[in-house]
Amino acid sequence: MRLFSSMVGRKLIMAVSGLLMVIFTTVHLLGNLSLFSGPDVINAYADMLQGLGPLLWIVRAVMLSALCLHIYLGLHLTLENRASGRNRYAVSSSHSVTFAGRSMIWTGLVIGCYLVYHLIHFTLQLIYPEYSSARNIDPSGRPDVHAMLAMNFRLFPVFGIYIFSLAAVGLHLSHGLQSMVQTLGLNSGKTLPVIIKLGVVAAAILFLGYAAIPAGIITGMAGR
Repeated sequence: MRLFSSMVGRKLIMAVSGLLMVIFTTVHLLGNLSLFSGPDVINAYADMLQGLGPLLWIVRAVMLSALCLHIYLGLHLTLENRASGRNRYAVSSSHSVTFAGRSMIWTGLVIGCYLVYHLIHFTLQLIYPEYSSARNIDPSGRPDVHAMLAMNFRLFPVFGIYIFSLAAVGLHLSHGLQSMVQTLGLNSGKTLPVIIKLGVVAAAILFLGYAAIPAGIITGMAGR
């Protein structure tokens, strides 16, 4: 448990748990983009995931644990920083003064709240249950995930919550990826400007990729 007892250890856990979530978010996006290949493709993809059975729940448990650790340590480090009067969360004062750096705790809380909403909405399917894939079956007898997404994202409250949360994700990642690389010791003075730019680019790609899903549904470009 030495990792939890030192500042360096806690920041290392933050970095590793954050990396796990970035990997999961990227893989999740690639799967969801199958929506653009038509209803049959994304419904088959969703059916394949459900067919993983216990393995799917193991992945979910690991990611939930990583998320809880990340949130807890993020709050802990923020309170520690404020108590010490120094900004020890960020490892470089040159980019901790950016809006993304200053708002890390707030964007993180927005993301946490959204993930709870997302799980209740699309995993447990308790929000707008009449649109749930469990109640709508496609011609092949599978849960119609395509119809669920299409009907939900055409609702302005759902679309608004989704885009607002994606903006928080983009801001959080643009700074978090930089801090993660530095915490893991993968940077140098010369590479720092490149790392900062790569963090912004990676965050923008994820934001645009996820935003393309509701935008594609609304414009009729997705799932034809």
